[in-house]
Amino acid sequence: MSNLKNTLREKIEAWRPRTKMLLEEYGNTVIDKVTIGQAIGGMRGIKCLVTDISYLDPNEGIRYRGYTLPEVFKLLPKPKNAEMPYVEGLFYLLLTGEIPNEQEVLDLVDEFSKRRILPRYVYEVIDAWPCCSPPMAMFSSAILAMSRESFFAKKYKAGINKNEYWDPMYEDGLNMLAKLPEIATYIYAKLYREGKRIVGNPNLDVGANFAHMMGKAKPYDDVTRMHFIIHADHESGNVSAHTAHLVGSSLSDVYLATSAMINGLAGPLHGLANQEVLRWLQEVMERMGGEIPTEEELRQFVWDTLHSGQIVPGFGHAVLRKTDPRYMVQREFSLKYLADDPIFKYVDMLYRIVPQVLIEQNKAKNPWPNVDAQSGVIQWHYGVTEYDFYTVLFGIGRSIGIVANLIWDRALLYPLERPKSLTTDMLEEIAGIKEKNLTHELGDD
Repeated sequence: MSNLKNTLREKIEAWRPRTKMLLEEYGNTVIDKVTIGQAIGGMRGIKCLVTDISYLDPNEGIRYRGYTLPEVFKLLPKPKNAEMPYVEGLFYLLLTGEIPNEQEVLDLVDEFSKRRILPRYVYEVIDAWPCCSPPMAMFSSAILAMSRESFFAKKYKAGINKNEYWDPMYEDGLNMLAKLPEIATYIYAKLYREGKRIVGNPNLDVGANFAHMMGKAKPYDDVTRMHFIIHADHESGNVSAHTAHLVGSSLSDVYLATSAMINGLAGPLHGLANQEVLRWLQEVMERMGGEIPTEEELRQFVWDTLHSGQIVPGFGHAVLRKTDPRYMVQREFSLKYLADDPIFKYVDMLYRIVPQVLIEQNKAKNPWPNVDAQSGVIQWHYGVTEYDFYTVLFGIGRSIGIVANLIWDRALLYPLERPKSLTTDMLEEIAGIKEKNLTHELGDD
């Protein structure tokens, strides 16, 4: 058994009494009241999910196991000659809540390398898709196909004790995460590189190997590490994380739950924002004749955009009340490596202009840039110019947090998720705008 698995077992055994006591002694304690607006409006803001993997602080941004993003990037071990931490180190942190040392990370790098080989049938599933197919649909189907490999499904069928559910979920999770870079880059080669695949290097960490298979030189390995880390988790309530939690609550395996997560992430209201920001930026550049405008010219363009009833994509966030720290990590990288890129010059100028304009407009609760305002621009700079593939990159990163959450969901024996629904008639009665339907209750006689 690996050191990580032993550490995780100790964490689980220490944590279970906390969850048990909350259920048995405080299960009726009221957390929050639900309004009709929340019930109709997508359950926004209702406090009814539990995860210890991450928390979205309105003022500090995402916290991974209590650590802010700047702390994560500072404390996690980094490969030699790299600026960004090992992706494997983040996974260790999300699972255990502890910052790993270098040897613990290297052990996990080796563990991922041993599990990275993709079954032949997965390549065949991908190859079966016709050209010009949506990469996210291909990605989802390839992950879904691997359900036949699930240790959890086999153990459950054999009658495993429920207290050990987390163990085969752990094995499935590591097996799947190790294979996602190969799946993604094979899809990329099929769709955009005439099928010319670059074979992976087992001696490289996840970030470096992904860059290698994409055919990108340094510092794209750091771009990959940065991208996967900042997108790894975002609490449980967003569509992708909640979808995985919901499907997993039925005791579906990691592959089934992650495939479902990918489908949710593919929706335009969730995972497509970064490519929409980039598309909007390129449209702005075209309207400006390809020239870098003055700040006053760009300010006027922003005002014209708002007055026309449109939004400035990449600014604002449902929870955050400051600039997204995920944006700032990318901005600092871009100032070092993309300073002369014309698109980044627009991004840099918008960073200084848009928040002031939105404050003057007095409509946005959070006028600051979010993670999507920058991520597509960086990919474009390094030659990944296919918009539709950006969400696949997002999906690899998000899977890291999904796996950590699913393992802990099974470790703490979280039950099947089953909220209760009401009818519109019931809501109208609760609101006092409709009399109780006596005819329906008493009958027509």
